[in-house]
Amino acid sequence: MKLNELTKNPAKKSRKIVGRGPGSGMGKTSTRGENGQKSRSGSHIPAWFQGGQSPLYRRIPKRGFNNARFTKKYQVLNLNDFNRFKDGDVITPELLKEMGIVKKELTGIKVLAYGELTKKVTIKAHRFSSKAVTKIESAGGKAEVI
Repeated sequence: MKLNELTKNPAKKSRKIVGRGPGSGMGKTSTRGENGQKSRSGSHIPAWFQGGQSPLYRRIPKRGFNNARFTKKYQVLNLNDFNRFKDGDVITPELLKEMGIVKKELTGIKVLAYGELTKKVTIKAHRFSSKAVTKIESAGGKAEVI
């Protein structure tokens, strides 16, 4: 036997022909077994499906980077919360916490423009909305960013 005398193997496996009656040996259920999801036509089960149990990708813990731990949460106050102070008062976060207006100082205090301010007060906070600044200044007060 030499390399130039080698030929392709003529033996080929024939295609399985199913569903051609009981005499073929592959009739009736066409080699799909009896009942069940896989015996139906058009049935498709994804490769990752685990029979209804909690899938692996949900059982293992989450890993990787997430920005959620760096978010800044501000205690929000509205302008009408400052009407209880007298004219000329300087309102600081420490004073607000002392009076119980602010329960817990998160990253800071943010003042929003909801309501009307009737007193001339100086408000020291970490953040102000632009409308709140204009309302405080139109009432004769000052908005100072800490």
